[in-house]
Parts: sequence; structure tokens; C-alpha cells
Amino acid sequence: MAKEKIHYFCTNCGHEESKWQGKCPNCGEWNSFAEQKISKTSKGNKIKAKNSISLEEIVVEENYRYNTGLKEVDQVLGGGLMKGSSVLIGGEPGIGKSTLLLQIANSINSRHRVLYVSGEESASQIKHRANRLGIRGEGIHIVVDTHFESVIECIKEQKPELIIVDSIQTLQSDEAGNIPGSVNQLKYCCNALIQETKEINASIFFIAHVTKEGIIAGPKVVEHMVDTVLYFDHSASQIRILRSAKNRFGSVDEVGLFSMEENGLIELKDPSGVFLTKRDNGLPPGISIGAILEGTRVILTEIQVLTVPAKGATSRIFSDRVDVNRVSRVAAILEKHGGVKFSDRDIYINIAGGIKINETGIDLPLALALYSSRIDMPIKEDLISSGELSLAGEIRVVPHLERRVKTAEEMGFKTFILPEKVKKTSLDIREVQNIKAAISQIVQQ
Repeated sequence: MAKEKIHYFCTNCGHEESKWQGKCPNCGEWNSFAEQKISKTSKGNKIKAKNSISLEEIVVEENYRYNTGLKEVDQVLGGGLMKGSSVLIGGEPGIGKSTLLLQIANSINSRHRVLYVSGEESASQIKHRANRLGIRGEGIHIVVDTHFESVIECIKEQKPELIIVDSIQTLQSDEAGNIPGSVNQLKYCCNALIQETKEINASIFFIAHVTKEGIIAGPKVVEHMVDTVLYFDHSASQIRILRSAKNRFGSVDEVGLFSMEENGLIELKDPSGVFLTKRDNGLPPGISIGAILEGTRVILTEIQVLTVPAKGATSRIFSDRVDVNRVSRVAAILEKHGGVKFSDRDIYINIAGGIKINETGIDLPLALALYSSRIDMPIKEDLISSGELSLAGEIRVVPHLERRVKTAEEMGFKTFILPEKVKKTSLDIREVQNIKAAISQIVQQ
């Protein structure tokens, strides 16, 4: 017989306490604890041990991973969607999460049975989107229901190979309380769905809401339950960026790039120069071009820097696309080894197109843009650079220089500042070993 026990969960981070707390000891949030009743099975029921199996005896299917029909999505997932895997995808409202998954469902419904569970939209609303995208959806089955037990029964009956849940926050189980979207509901529904899909060897996508800070809403334990966590972000234009924050079956460095058009999300066939701005009169001061490696692809990015006299007693750095600590470090290296002063300046950093960059190859183009802005001197528009800066002012080699040079060559650049020579290229390679030598190359232009 089941007994009910009352626990308190933090709605911000999922921390559990046996008594109500005014402030969460885990995340520090005030008045975030909510009461949840937990059913606990009485003692005395014997649990039968499950038979183990030797690792040597386990047989893996040859087609354990399959394509989603969208190459950009396959690249982010690590080469395709794994059978029996669970994927959590989050993003701002209206960014295109449902559109993306409906296009995936349309791409594979001829090969795999698809079940689309909707808790937010009616069947007619989904049909309207499908008509706009040109999707007939003959093999896509729609279930509009928020009752968790009903969804589970539907999965057991139809045994689909791909399940899409839009969204996980709308599901409600009788066993996990009365409030949909609560911490206990999310943990219970997510875990049960994952276990059910693994039993039938199906893949499942969960669509999740995000907070105002841009992180997936709900307890972090949900992200730990799933195999892959994806974030769907957008740039300043119609460009959409799909990136992985966790992936048990592949790299987390890959990004997928799409363009949101009237007929849905279109994959960018050549994203190398999509973030570059076309100008007729050359680059203004404070702008440099860098060859950045995102996963396995090279993307040419425009780094924009503005330095102005500090408005307060101390200088400040404003940067949401490049880590502020990286900007501070590069500015300090320029002060020490480049002969320019930034301690009395406010620094504003932006990346054209809105893509976030963490790769070390941005150090050198960032330094050149900072120097260009500080002395108010433009950099030649056909010059590009890539390299990592050490605290001693040295320029270190970054991975895949040959691929960066090839991409720059294809995009029409003529001069590349690098820490070492690269063979088989028509570009003018300027080999530099430290930041002083790199600065001298742009001053000579």
C-alpha cells in the first residue's frame, strides 16, 4: 500500500528538503520552496533481482544511429539520432523549436513511425503549421493530451520509433502531485518516458521552456536524465543556431546553422561567411576578421570593438558574445606588450551576427580589433587572423590552421596573420611569433 510523504522542492534548482525553507541552501533563491506529496511504497514487498548479462554477449545493431533528414541537426547530434536516446531541446518562445522537430518528423516518417505529443497546441494549430511548411504528414500521428498516463498508454499501443513531446512542462501525472510543471512532475514524467522509450528502442525529443536568463527551466536533474541537451538560439538576423550543451554520443563543440524563412527552417549550405558584413568603403576602426573553429567547421567572424573614455572611476567591459574574462586578459596583454593603455577606457565588444565564441583562435583577431579601436586606425578589409595569445605576448598555434586558411582563401581574403607558415595556399601568410609583430603587420597596411 502506498503512503504519502510531504517534501519541499526548490522550484528554481530542484533542491529537496523535508521542511519548508525561506531561502534555498543550494541556489540561494528566496521563497522558492513548494510542497509536494510523494507516494512511498510500504515495506514488505520483495523485489526480484534482474538477471545480468555479459558485456561480450551484448549485440549492437548496425543501424543503431539514423539520419534525421537535416544534416545540420545530424552534425550537432554527433552523426545522427541514436536509437533509444533522449534529447532535450530548449530555446526562447517562437524561435522555431516546434518547427524544427516537425520538419525532422516529416523527414523520417517514411522510414520510422512518429508520435507527436502536444500539450500546448491543438491539432488544428499543428496542421496549420504543417500546411505552411508544405508537410502532408501521412506517417505523423498527433496526440493532444497533457495527462501523462494517457500518453504512456498511447506509446505502448502504437510503439513509435520517434516521439516528440511539446512540451515536457505541460505533462501531469496523478502520481506526482496536482501541479503541472512542478519539480516533482518534471522529474517523474521525464524519467518514466525515458524508461518507456528505451524498452521499445525508440528515440524521444523533449521540448523545454527556458527562463529569462536563457537556461532550460526546471531542475537540473532533468538535464542529467537525458542523453543530449540542445539549445536553439538566434542571432540578430533570421539566423538560428543549434548547439549542444551535453551529448553522450558525440562532441559538444558542433553547431548547426539555419535560416528562418517563410516555409520553415532552411539549412545553410555554406555558413563560412554568413556572419561577415558587406561594406563598400573598407573596415572602420575597431573591426577585424577572424577564422574561428566551431566543432569541425570553420566560420569567419567579424569582431567589433569600441573603446571610449571611462565614464566612472574604473573602466568597464561590456561583452555578451565573448567571455568578459577573455577580453580583460587580451587587453592586459596589449597594455603590457603592445604599448597601448586600456585601464582608462570602457570597452564594448560585439560579434556580427550574434554568435557566441569560446574558441581560443579568437585571441589574436580580438587583440587586433582592440588595438585598431584604441589608436583609431582601420585594418585592411582583406586581412584575416587567427591565433591564441599567451600572457607573455606570444602567439600560439591553434588547431586546423590549413582548414582556416583554405576557408579564408575561398572567401576572397588575401592576407592571413598566423603563428606559423601553411603550405599550398595562394594567400600572403604573415608568420608572427608575438603580439608586437602582429601589430606591426596591420600598422604597415
